[in-house]
Amino acid sequence: MTDAVLRASRALVGVAARSLAVVDAEVTLPQYRALVVLASRGPRLVGELAAALGIHPSTATRLCDRLVTKKLVTRATGQDNRRETTISLAGRGRRLVDRVTVLRRREIEAIVERVPPELWGATVAALTTFSEAAGEPPQQAWALGW
Repeated sequence: MTDAVLRASRALVGVAARSLAVVDAEVTLPQYRALVVLASRGPRLVGELAAALGIHPSTATRLCDRLVTKKLVTRATGQDNRRETTISLAGRGRRLVDRVTVLRRREIEAIVERVPPELWGATVAALTTFSEAAGEPPQQAWALGW
C-alpha cells in the first residue's frame, strides 16, 4: 500500500509543480504549501503554520518573510503578546492559490477521466480516508477544492 501511495504522490507532486510553473508564480513548492494552509485553515500564528507544514518555527519565519516581500501574505503582531505574529493570506496570495487550483483541478480531472468509472467510488473512498488520516480539513471546510 505504501508503494502505491508513494507512486500516486509522485504523480500529484508533478501536477502541483506544473500548475505552479504555468502561472509563473515565483514561489517555491514549500511557499505554496504555506499559502494553501492559510487558504484552507485561515490566519495562523507562525508556530502553528510551522507545525502544519512540519518545519521548524525559524524556517517558517524566513518563509513568511519571503511571502511578505512578495505581498502574498500579511503579518500582524499580537496586541497582548508582541512576540506572537499572525500570518494571513493577502488578496494577491488568495488569487495565486485560486489560479493554481483551477489549473490543478483541470489536470486532475483529465487524469480522473482515464480511471475506469467502475473504480471511481472506491478511489474516492480511499483518497478521502487517506486525506482524513493525514489531517486534511474536510472538503466542505474549504471551498477551493484543492
